[in-house]
Amino acid sequence: MDRKKKIEQRIRRKTSIRKRIGEGSPSRPRLTVFRSSQNIYAQVVDDISGTTLVSASTVGKDYKEGEGDKKADAARVGELIAMKCKAKGITTVVFDRNGYLYHGRVKALAEAARKGGLKF
Repeated sequence: MDRKKKIEQRIRRKTSIRKRIGEGSPSRPRLTVFRSSQNIYAQVVDDISGTTLVSASTVGKDYKEGEGDKKADAARVGELIAMKCKAKGITTVVFDRNGYLYHGRVKALAEAARKGGLKF
């Protein structure tokens, strides 16, 4: 499968998911995930005001490099995003997997965020 077709398929899945989950609101913002080949990024977004409330990634300055694979890194980012959300008073979010399958790194991040206290 060529790269262009693969990206188009992810974008099609992404729009389908966004129709289902709707927009993030101040009371229930959207936790969105972006996965590159080496890193993973997560941010909590209020779509009504168009602002990012909280963000965390494997390249952020508050992320501490640890032993393990990319799946373990994603779990640490999930814990970090949950901790930052709790500090800002955010307890419930809408999870947006951004067209990626709920498997592997995306699943590890989501489960760690749930374990950290976020509800979705």
